[in-house]
Amino acid sequence: MTVSPDPAASTPPTPGRSRNMAAIKRRDTKPERTIRSLLHAAGKRYRVDVRLQLEGARPRPDIVFTRARVAIFVDGCFWHCCPEHGRQPGVNGGYWGPKLERNVARDRAADEALTAAGWTVVRVWEHEAPDAAVERILGVLDAAAPVNRGARTG
Repeated sequence: MTVSPDPAASTPPTPGRSRNMAAIKRRDTKPERTIRSLLHAAGKRYRVDVRLQLEGARPRPDIVFTRARVAIFVDGCFWHCCPEHGRQPGVNGGYWGPKLERNVARDRAADEALTAAGWTVVRVWEHEAPDAAVERILGVLDAAAPVNRGARTG
């Protein structure tokens, strides 16, 4: 028998907080848009916010290079517990602590599922310099470039 979590612990404590959380975007954040723009300017084409169907998991990377099998996640420092900038809120720790722990656990599960399926995972923190993050991504893409079999050479 599985025990469902306490419903009070999984919902924001006030209607105002619930409205605030509902307004937070899941995709197209400023750091994500900046990185996508730089990748596009570098001539890279990608898919955005694609749910991948893997054995036992359905991760949804922010940026996906399907042919190279590279999944990019642009993680917010608060929501994904950045070791440099992440912090535990001082108010309502009974709600926020478990919520943030679930986010991190979901991140690790997605990483494992993608890696097991032959994907390369790149995680970028929102505080990273966009140019440096894109250089790191381009390096991964160059290393993961599929071999072009049957291409004409002349």
